[in-house]
Amino acid sequence: MLKNLFTKLEGYYDEMISIRRYLHQHPELSFQEYNTAKFIQEYYEKLNIEVIGQVGGNGVVAKVYGKKPGKTVALRADFDALPIQDEKDVPYKSLVPGVMHACGHDGHTATLLVLAKTIYELRDELEGNYVFIHQHAEEYAPGGAASMIESGCLEGVDVIFGTHLWASEPTGTIQYRTGPIMAAADRFELEIQGKGGHGAQPHKTRDAIVTASQLVINLQQIVSRKVNPVDAAVVTVASFIAENAFNVIADKVKLTGTVRTFNEELRQFIEEEMERIIHGTCYASGSSYQFDFIRGYPAVVNHEKETEFLIRCAQFVSEVQTIEETEPQMGGEDFAYYLEKVPGTFFFTGAKPKQGEDGYPHHHPKFDIDEKAMLIAAKTLGSAALNIHKE
Repeated sequence: MLKNLFTKLEGYYDEMISIRRYLHQHPELSFQEYNTAKFIQEYYEKLNIEVIGQVGGNGVVAKVYGKKPGKTVALRADFDALPIQDEKDVPYKSLVPGVMHACGHDGHTATLLVLAKTIYELRDELEGNYVFIHQHAEEYAPGGAASMIESGCLEGVDVIFGTHLWASEPTGTIQYRTGPIMAAADRFELEIQGKGGHGAQPHKTRDAIVTASQLVINLQQIVSRKVNPVDAAVVTVASFIAENAFNVIADKVKLTGTVRTFNEELRQFIEEEMERIIHGTCYASGSSYQFDFIRGYPAVVNHEKETEFLIRCAQFVSEVQTIEETEPQMGGEDFAYYLEKVPGTFFFTGAKPKQGEDGYPHHHPKFDIDEKAMLIAAKTLGSAALNIHKE
């Protein structure tokens, strides 16, 4: 059966490329993916596959029922784009100014659509049921996963698998990890209110820039001096905004940034420690402040049994040359919410372009993928979906 699946996927590879390139030319931002969702839903409708739109927002869920009894397996792909100008010189360059698929979500969608089509054609020979979750708004918290779950996309699901096309790794590579594989991704906003004045009379002011500068340094002590060195954590101050003339001492400064952690206890500790340091630094300078810690996605924590199973399934894919354990990634992913509800695993599929260069990282204006990785991703996900009934 797996051989039939792989053969069909290979036959539909050109269609997979066509879908990916169409989506690449017509990207839509998080929570604005109306045409993309319509495209996905209409694809299923033309195949007479059961499909539901507007799931938890712009989400789309399709279902295929095997003829024989078995488990219900869910496969997920995201489909939102980023506010980045596409700078690639390719025929499928984004046609939308300032918006592009710079993270591979177009490839995720094309992979899952064609895989669903293939599984549907084999349904009379298959066991169990298959749920295809097309998720909107992965790139921007609160994301689309939580609302889709609330709308019932995981009802009856026994196990879930997802992959991310990973342009930093060679095509033919599958990377996995048991336990935490991607970090909780939180952000913070901090506004410091001092007392402005003339640049020549600092003694009559409470300089918000000086206070903010001290905070940038003080906040770095959380990870370097408060967190156990064996625990990974990041506190990044990413922006420092104080608009004034050259001879004016600022009365207000805004800092924004992100915090990344892998366990809930450390996540809570850093939030509390930030508040303590901010309070003390501002008290010392006589300034007031407004601090908002905005929780994003929790950490992606893979289940051991399902991760080991995925490794075995990847071995059936001839194009997979390397299966390796990866280090935890500090990037965030709202696939975490699915794994909090049902067993499963999230893995990386190598997709580095083969143009004789290192390629560009995710979220770069010239980001691209090796499209062959989509076929590998489809076969790996398909292998897991079909073999899960033997477990």
